[in-house]
Amino acid sequence: MNRLLLPEQWRRLWAVGLVLLAALGARPAQATHLRAGDIRIIADTTANPVTGRYFFTLITYSVTNQPASTDDRETIFFGDGTTSGLDAIVRESQTPLANNISRNVYRFSHIYNAPGVYTLHYIGENRKTNIRNINGGASVNINMYLSATVIVNPALRGNRSPVLSAPPIDQAAIRQVFLHNPAGSDADGDSLAYKLRVCQWVPGGVASVRNNTPVPQDVPVYRYPNDQAASVSPGGVQVPFGGPPAPQVGQPATFTQDVVTGQIVWNSPSTAGDYNIAFVVEEWRRVAGARAVKIGEILRDMQITVAPTDNLRPILTLPRDICIIAGDSARGVVRATDPNGDPIDLTAFGGLLARTPVLQPTGYERFRATFRQKQRTAPVSGVFRWRSTCADVAEQPYQIVFRASDNPAANEVPLIDQGVWRIKVVGPPPENLKATPQALGINLTWDLYECQNASRIRIFRREGSGNFEPDTCNPGIPASAGYVEIGDVAKNTTEFRDDNNGRGLERGKTFCYRIYAEFPLPAGGKSLASAEVCAKIEGRPILLTNVTVERTGVTDGAIKVVWTKPVLASGAFFTPSGYRLYRSEGINSNPTQQVGATIRNLNDTVYVDANLNTQELAYTYRIEFFSSKVQGGTEEILEQPLPASSVRLEGAPTATSDGINLTWQYQVPWDNTVRPTRIYRRDPGAATYTLLTTVPGGATGGTYLDKGTLDKPLKKSQEYCYYVETNGEYKTPPIGPLLNKSQEKCVFLATVPCPPILTLRPTNCDSLAALPYFPNLSNTPYNNRLSWTLDENNPADCSTDIAYYRIYFSATQSQNLADFQLIDSTTVKSFVDRDLATPAGCYYVVSVDKNKRASAPSNIVCQDACLFFVLPNIFTPNGDGTNDTFRPKVASPIIRTKFTVFNRWGRKVYEGDKNPLIEWNGTDKATTEGLSTPSSRVVDGIYYYLAEVEFADFARTKKTYKGWVEIVR
Repeated sequence: MNRLLLPEQWRRLWAVGLVLLAALGARPAQATHLRAGDIRIIADTTANPVTGRYFFTLITYSVTNQPASTDDRETIFFGDGTTSGLDAIVRESQTPLANNISRNVYRFSHIYNAPGVYTLHYIGENRKTNIRNINGGASVNINMYLSATVIVNPALRGNRSPVLSAPPIDQAAIRQVFLHNPAGSDADGDSLAYKLRVCQWVPGGVASVRNNTPVPQDVPVYRYPNDQAASVSPGGVQVPFGGPPAPQVGQPATFTQDVVTGQIVWNSPSTAGDYNIAFVVEEWRRVAGARAVKIGEILRDMQITVAPTDNLRPILTLPRDICIIAGDSARGVVRATDPNGDPIDLTAFGGLLARTPVLQPTGYERFRATFRQKQRTAPVSGVFRWRSTCADVAEQPYQIVFRASDNPAANEVPLIDQGVWRIKVVGPPPENLKATPQALGINLTWDLYECQNASRIRIFRREGSGNFEPDTCNPGIPASAGYVEIGDVAKNTTEFRDDNNGRGLERGKTFCYRIYAEFPLPAGGKSLASAEVCAKIEGRPILLTNVTVERTGVTDGAIKVVWTKPVLASGAFFTPSGYRLYRSEGINSNPTQQVGATIRNLNDTVYVDANLNTQELAYTYRIEFFSSKVQGGTEEILEQPLPASSVRLEGAPTATSDGINLTWQYQVPWDNTVRPTRIYRRDPGAATYTLLTTVPGGATGGTYLDKGTLDKPLKKSQEYCYYVETNGEYKTPPIGPLLNKSQEKCVFLATVPCPPILTLRPTNCDSLAALPYFPNLSNTPYNNRLSWTLDENNPADCSTDIAYYRIYFSATQSQNLADFQLIDSTTVKSFVDRDLATPAGCYYVVSVDKNKRASAPSNIVCQDACLFFVLPNIFTPNGDGTNDTFRPKVASPIIRTKFTVFNRWGRKVYEGDKNPLIEWNGTDKATTEGLSTPSSRVVDGIYYYLAEVEFADFARTKKTYKGWVEIVR
C-alpha cells in the first residue's frame, strides 16, 4: 500500500507543534477556564481511625460557560511518590455563582505509610485567558498549581489544616481601595501566618510529571497587581483610606497582605481586567518550653476582577474588639451605609460561623455563632451572637470577617467594604482561694476549677498586698504585678502548701497569693487571676544583719557576722536547737563549709571569723537555725535565710595617675539603697582614717573617683588607703541601720609615662603612575612610616624615662581602641610597617616605663588606600601568553569591577563583574565569562568600555571609567 509522504517542511512544523503542545500542558480534554482554588486537609478522626490517613477537599473556581465534562475529573499527586491515577478524582459538586463563576468541589483521601513531610500537588489545566499579570496576559496555556503540606506525625494526631471561609474570587474598582480577607481559622487553635507568593505552574502540565512528583515554578512574567514598571496597572496611585496600612496619597499604588490577619489591601487599581495572586497560609503550633513549630502550609490562588465604575464602596462600622470570660455570650451590632444609597448585603466569615456543634473530648460543647441582617435598605445592620464555653479558651483571639456588599444599578460593579472583629476568650478566675498560716508555711486551698479542660493551676506569691487589677484582655498575672511564681499543680488539685521549698517562710512578714489556670497547647490560653488572699507568719525571723570586716590581712584577717534571734509568736522552740554558720570564698558563692562548732545558745548571735585572707578575698556567709519538730526529737525544722557577703573594695590609679578609681561590690539580702555609703581615706603619713565623702547606696555596689581637691590634689609617688562602709536596712520586719565595712585597700599613685604624639607620613599616590604595569597587588608593597615625640605636659609631671613603645594597628577607620591589635614594640621613636598590600589602616602608640606602667594612648592616625586605576588602550589576545587579557594598571584593593564593552555601533558585546581585575580575553558576551573559543572571539578593532569600580578604601569609593581599547591579534 502506498502512503502519502508529507513534505519535509510540514514534517518539521508538525514536530514543533507537538513539542509546544507538551510544554504548555494542553491536554485535549481540558479547557482554559480556571480562576482560583485551594486545598483543605484533616487527619482521620473517625470512630476507627486509620494511621496515616488524611481527608482532602479540593475547591476550584472556574468559568461557567464550559462543556459539562470540563473539570469533572482531576489528578492528584500525594507527595509520597504516588498518584490518584489520571483523572481519578471525581467532582462531587458544581455550583454556579454570579459573574460567570462556578465552584467545584472534590473530596478524596489517602494513606501515608510512614511519618514524614509530604506535599500534595494539584495541576489545574488551564487558567482562563487574559489574566493581565501573568505572561503579559497570555495566560491561556498556563496551568494553575495548588499545594498543601501534610506532616505525618503521631504527636499531631487529629490535626486539621486552616480553613479559608471567604471565597478566593473578588471584585475591585478602578481608583478605589480593594480589600479582601480570606477569613482564615484553625480548629485546633494553631497560629496562622499569611505570605504573598508568585503564582505557580508546572511546565508541561500533568503529562510532564516524572516519578509522580511535580516540580512547580513561578508562572512566566508574573507581576504583582500594583506593578507600575510592567504596565500591568499603569498610573495606579494611592487614594485616601483609613488604613491600615496608612496611605501616602498620590504615591504609586501598593499591594500588601497582613501577615497576622491575612487582610489584603490594594491601594488602588487603575486598569480593568482579571488579576491573579497567590499566598501561602502557614500553620504554626506552639510547643511548651520551645519555639513554635511550623506544622503545615497551604497555597491558595485567587482572582481579582477590576472594572471601571461610578459606584462608591459602602462604609462598614464594626464594634470594638472584646474580651469575654468562657461561658459568657458575645453580641455585636455591625452597621453599614452606602454613599449611593444602594441596598447592602452583610455577610460574616470565620471559624465560629462554620462550626458543627459537637461535644468535645473535654465534655464541653462548642457552639456555632450566628449573624442575621435586619434589612437590605441602607443604612443596614446585622447582629452577631455567640455563646462561648470552656472549650473556647485560647491564647489568640477569634477573628470574624464582616463584609458589606452593595447592589448598584445595572451595569455598575458591586463593591465591598470589610473589616475584622476580634473576640478573645479567657478562662474564669479560680474561686474561693484561702490562705492559712501553719508553722513556717502557708496552706492554700480553693474550689475545684470550673473549666476542667485546663492543664495546670499556677500559683504566685508576693510580700505584702499589691494593687493589681485583673484585665479580661490580659489574663494571667504579669511580672509588673510584683508576684513571683512559686509552683503549679494539676487542674483537679485544690490545695498547695508554701514553705519556701522547705526553707520556711520568714516570720514577721505578710505573704499574699493569687492563682490562675493555664490551658493546654496548641490553643493555649489563661484564666483571669483569682482574688488576692494574704496571711502573716507571726513571730520574728532569723536574718543575717552584718558581715563586716574587722581586720584586713592575708592570714590574720577577721570578719564579724551578726544575725537576729528567731522568736515564736508564743512559747519556745523545741530542743535540741541552735545555729550553724557556713562560709565560702567569693561574693556570689554558695556557703557550704561550716565555721566553728554548732552554737547552742540562742542568745549568742555574734561570731567573729578569724585567720582569714581579707586582704585578697571576699567571703559569703549563710546562717542556719534548727529546732526539733517535737521536744527531744531528732527530726529537725530548718530555717535558712538568704546568705550575705562581705563588702569587697578595689582601687586603681587612673590612666594619667591624677586620681584613684574605687569600686566595691557585695551581695546581701538587706537594702543598701536607702542610706548613703561612707568612704574613708587615710592620707600618706597619717595614722587614722577620716571620712572622705558619702555616695548614694547601691543594690550590689558602687564607684567613686578620688581626685583630691583643688587646694589639695593627690600627690604622685604616694600611697593612699581606703575603706567603705555601707548602711542598710530590712523593711519587713524593720531592722536597721545595718553598718558593714569593707577591707582596707591601699593604692600607690605612681608617676605615669608621658604619652606619644604620633604622626604618619602620607603615601605619595602620584608616584604610582611611574611604576611598571602590574596586575597583582602583591607586587606593590607599601610601607607606612610612623614617628612620634613625647607629650611632656600630659600630665604635667609625667615621666620621660621610657623603656619601650607599643604599636597598635586597626585595618578599619576606627576610634575605638578595642578594634586595635598590638603589632610590634620598639625602643626608638619611629616605626616602619613594611610590605603592606594596602596602606589603609590606623595606628596608635603607648609608652611603657621600666616598671611596665603604660601611658595613655597617643592620638590615632589613619591612612587611606590610594585610588589608582588606569586602563590600557590596546591588548593582543592571540594566545602567546603576553598581553592576552585586558586588565588595569592598579595599585588599590578593589571589591568589584563591573566591566561592559560595546562595539562601534553601540551593541553590547561583553559584560562581567566576577573578576575585579577584569582580565577580559576578547570574547563575545554570549560565551561563559573567562572562557574563549575561536567562534566566540570579537573581531579586531576599536571597542568602547565602561568600568564601574568599587574600591576597598574606608569610604568604599565608587568610580566610573570610560574609554576605548583596540584589539589586535
